[in-house]
Amino acid sequence: MTSPGDYSLDLARRAKVAARTLAPTLGQTKNRWLHLAADALIQRTPEILSANTGDVTAATQANLTAANIDRLRLTSDRIRAAANGLREIAGLPDPVGRVLNSNVRPNGLHVNKVSVPLGVIFFIYESRPNVTIDAAGLCVKSGNAIILRGGREALASNIALHAILQDALREAKLPVDVVQLVNSTDREIVGQLLKLDRYIDLAIPRGGESLIRRVADEATMPVLKHYMGNCHVYVDQSADLTMAEAIVINGKCQRPGVCNATESLLVHTDIAGKFLPRVTAALTAKGVELRGCPATAGFAPGVTIKPASEADFAAEFLDLILSIRVVQNIDEAIEHIAQYGSGHTESIVTRNLDAARKFTTEVDSAAVLVNASTRFNDGFEFGLGAEIGISTDKFHARGPCGLQELCSYKYVVYGDGQVKG
Repeated sequence: MTSPGDYSLDLARRAKVAARTLAPTLGQTKNRWLHLAADALIQRTPEILSANTGDVTAATQANLTAANIDRLRLTSDRIRAAANGLREIAGLPDPVGRVLNSNVRPNGLHVNKVSVPLGVIFFIYESRPNVTIDAAGLCVKSGNAIILRGGREALASNIALHAILQDALREAKLPVDVVQLVNSTDREIVGQLLKLDRYIDLAIPRGGESLIRRVADEATMPVLKHYMGNCHVYVDQSADLTMAEAIVINGKCQRPGVCNATESLLVHTDIAGKFLPRVTAALTAKGVELRGCPATAGFAPGVTIKPASEADFAAEFLDLILSIRVVQNIDEAIEHIAQYGSGHTESIVTRNLDAARKFTTEVDSAAVLVNASTRFNDGFEFGLGAEIGISTDKFHARGPCGLQELCSYKYVVYGDGQVKG
């Protein structure tokens, strides 16, 4: 039986070879694979759903939360959306080989800064098997090989999806090792792969905070990450309250188990008496558990609001739970976000342009929105085709990471016999 170390080394070596083959591949060939893979996903939907049903059944028997099961579940609509994501990636410009900057030096040297693939990406993620499709599509289009390691709860789904992706690679005459899957749940394999910085250029963990911290602690290569998504909506004193209610309900309830779901609501005291009764009633009707400051309960009599702790204000619930605080002004809202936020996504609801400018200038997060749901901090919604993750780091990439964020660059210099004096 192959040891975890040997298994990991074999994956990484094959990925490195495949990445070198893929790097100079023309965009039209990569786009052909994207379209072939998208078509195959639709054609083989029953096969995917059958595998996914087994995963969902096992997760239900293991008493996973409703939010976690929702993240795991595939439907015909979700598969169709994943296929459309691949087609959208195909429609985007090839990020490889772009001249990012160019200048001619006084000595005649022509200096070009050119985008290139990163190489091999190790992608570790939990639940959400549709992410398998997004990640593979983005990596192949950007000229990178990818090693996929999904969660044990989605193994059957990921094996089915991986088979489809590799069949499309064969049909497109691309190396199948460009997209590899860790088909074992042995946690030691993750640790072994994280040691292989000779072969793997970037690790991307996508999941719970404990997974991301483990990867960040053990990785010998750079890591692109966000630890958690404590996303805020601040309802300013000038807000359109109907708009604000819709934004809060959407941000919290549309998919509570994802990283860009709204976890914290801040309300200006001047409109709290009008806004909190209606929004808390609407949230309660949707099954949301509310945890608020003392003022929150005072503004919403008759609605069950548990006392919020410091931990609640800092929490990424990933469930139908929301923390609420009444603030005296926009400065207090910004200070609250600075203290408790995770640098992921924040939104202000306001009709005051000065307030919007202040909020977007002073809030230091990967995405800051005005009059829109936090759920829009997403690669597909930003026109990136899809995303491989959202980064709250400031070096090398921040926010939704799409094709351009999966590229580095090199300098290509043309001369005519110049030598250094």
